[in-house]
Amino acid sequence: MVAYREENAAAHPDWYNGAVSSFCPKGGASSVSLLIVGLAPGVQGANRTGRPFTGDYAGDLLYQTLGSFGWATGPYDKRPDDGLELTGAMITNAVRCVPPQNKPTAAEINRCRPFLRSRISSLPRLDVILSLGKIAHDSVVRTLGLKLKDHPFGHNVHYAVTAEGGRPLALAASYHCSRYNTNTGRLTEEMFADVFRQIAKRVDRQ
Repeated sequence: MVAYREENAAAHPDWYNGAVSSFCPKGGASSVSLLIVGLAPGVQGANRTGRPFTGDYAGDLLYQTLGSFGWATGPYDKRPDDGLELTGAMITNAVRCVPPQNKPTAAEINRCRPFLRSRISSLPRLDVILSLGKIAHDSVVRTLGLKLKDHPFGHNVHYAVTAEGGRPLALAASYHCSRYNTNTGRLTEEMFADVFRQIAKRVDRQ
C-alpha cells in the first residue's frame, strides 16, 4: 500500500496522496450521531482530493442522499472546498490510505483498525454506525469486539449492539455506493435511500 501511494505521489504530485482524515461535521465530534464507514480512499477520489468520498461517483450518490435526509448542507462539487458541510454525521474509512485496485490486504485492514477504534471512541453521542460494503462492515464488527457469525453483512441489515462502556449502538450496513454496484443494479438510489430512512427513524430525523 505504501509503495502504491508513493507511485501515485510521483505520478501526481499535486494530489493529496496520504492517509485521509475523517470528514467531520461543523458541530465537531460531540455533535455526531451517525458515523459512516467506507472501505478506503478511492485513487481518484479521496486519495486525490483529501476528503472522503470526494471526487468519484460514490460521493455523488452518498452526498446527494445525505443532503436529502438533512445530514449534509451546501453544494457538493467533488472538491474539498466546495462548501459542503455535514450535520450530525461523520465519514471515515476502515482503511486510511488508497490500496492497489481498491483491494486492501487483511494485514492492511488490521493495521488500520486501531484508527477506526479510536475514531469510534471519540464520539460521545454516537448512535448509529453505517458501514458501506462487506469489508468495512466486517472491520467495524471486529473493532467493536463482536463476532462476524452473529452479525453477517447484508444490504439494509440493522443490528442492536453494545459499544464500549455498555452504550447501546445501532450497526447498519449497505452495499457500497460505487458506480459498479449502481451500474449493475445491485444498488439503486431507492435502495440506498431506504437505508437512511431506517436510520432516520432511530435518530428521529423522519
